[in-house]
Amino acid sequence: MNGKRTYTEQHARAGVDADLPSIDVWENQYPGYEIEIEMPEFTSVCPKTGLPDHGTIRISYMPDKWCLELKSLKMYMIAYRSLGIFQENAVNRFLRDIVAAAKPVSATVTGEFAPRGGVFTRITASWSKKRGHR
Repeated sequence: MNGKRTYTEQHARAGVDADLPSIDVWENQYPGYEIEIEMPEFTSVCPKTGLPDHGTIRISYMPDKWCLELKSLKMYMIAYRSLGIFQENAVNRFLRDIVAAAKPVSATVTGEFAPRGGVFTRITASWSKKRGHR
């Protein structure tokens, strides 16, 4: 590396505050269980290169009063297809928006992204009412 920074603050913040569809919820009827959702068709765009990122988003959460409505969650995911956002930010944005919508007891979002240039990436972000974002 020549010491010259090629990624800007604009690249780093790309997509973090983009306007995305809301995630709807419905009233939970049972306490103390976990829901796992797998979305194997996630795509977004690298904000620096414009190349597509492909991956699987896995959501695991323990609902409190609300459960995620799956159709709205799918529409939310589809909105990333043309969004320039780093993989790390996409996973953390998913977590932030899920927590805001459903206010779960706990939630974990994992993104597993197809290798690019021989590099596989797995990103995990977790939140709980006891700990907050980690």
